[in-house]
Amino acid sequence: MLSLENITKSFGRIEVLRGLDLSVDRGEFITLLGPSGCGKTTILRIIAGLETADSGRVLMDGIDVKGLSPDKRGVNMVFQNYALFPHMNVGQNVGYSLKLKGMAKPEINQAVREALALVRLDGFEKRSPNELSGGQRQRVAVARAIINKPKALLLDEPLGALDLQLRRQLQVELKRIQKQLGISFVYITHDQEEALAMSDRVAVMRNGVFEQADSAAEVYKNPKTAFVARFVGNANLISQNDKEFFAVRSENIILTKADGGGAPSQGGRHSSGMPCLKAVVTEKNFSGGLLRITAVIKSEGPSFGEEICAGIPGIDSPFEPGDDVELGWLPANAVTVRKE
Repeated sequence: MLSLENITKSFGRIEVLRGLDLSVDRGEFITLLGPSGCGKTTILRIIAGLETADSGRVLMDGIDVKGLSPDKRGVNMVFQNYALFPHMNVGQNVGYSLKLKGMAKPEINQAVREALALVRLDGFEKRSPNELSGGQRQRVAVARAIINKPKALLLDEPLGALDLQLRRQLQVELKRIQKQLGISFVYITHDQEEALAMSDRVAVMRNGVFEQADSAAEVYKNPKTAFVARFVGNANLISQNDKEFFAVRSENIILTKADGGGAPSQGGRHSSGMPCLKAVVTEKNFSGGLLRITAVIKSEGPSFGEEICAGIPGIDSPFEPGDDVELGWLPANAVTVRKE
């Protein structure tokens, strides 16, 4: 439905996008995930017609949309700051684009009611934006964007200004709306949990290029580069040699005490046959439902001095800072990734 072909964009001497290619299927929820400044918003603005690429093509249903104004492209955009007109009530905000098209008032009113019902704001037509919570205002912004029945909805960190609990609620709502409408969503976030929870596919971006574009499960389980492994799920990177890391998620690190608290190790292998490295615990803290134990590797080799985090369910553990430990992992839970 939507294709980007070799898109480049520079602002002055700063190269923001460096030959991007991306295809979006009809009805797909794809998230562009990456740190601030990597070029995510620039991509959306080029798709929407708010920016012009220096080179490359944007295709909608196989047709190059170069030269088409934003209102002719069949896409709408939702911003983080809602961009509602403060002097208009909710109904007027949602129906504004239909009014510009000259649609009859009864038809506009019906379309507004349907759009507000979809975002679960039935009966809010007469409310002022100033009377709404942040979550309600964002729902109004979504209703305004979908009332034209676009081929794709472009969402630029739409939940970034909301608190964590409300963000999680609206993640579910946005996914429901997307499935009910059956249109493509191109979503921007720098929050990897949000991307994994909502997306059919995640395109991880850094410095104007895509490092990996795969299903959410594939990006998490099989990162292709060290950057993807770190950025999505914050994997441990354990040096294998000068060119490669083992990437192991914290929940897959197995810790045993080095003073007889676990089976003995020989030659860098645990008695169970899994890899084994000697380390010393430096700190522990509770976060995200896991007790996170940080240790520094003491074993001689390419990983000497590297910091490893192990995630243990619960809030207590026998490990304390200063303890000598052995850490390992099942081979099936390690992925080889290239160094930068």
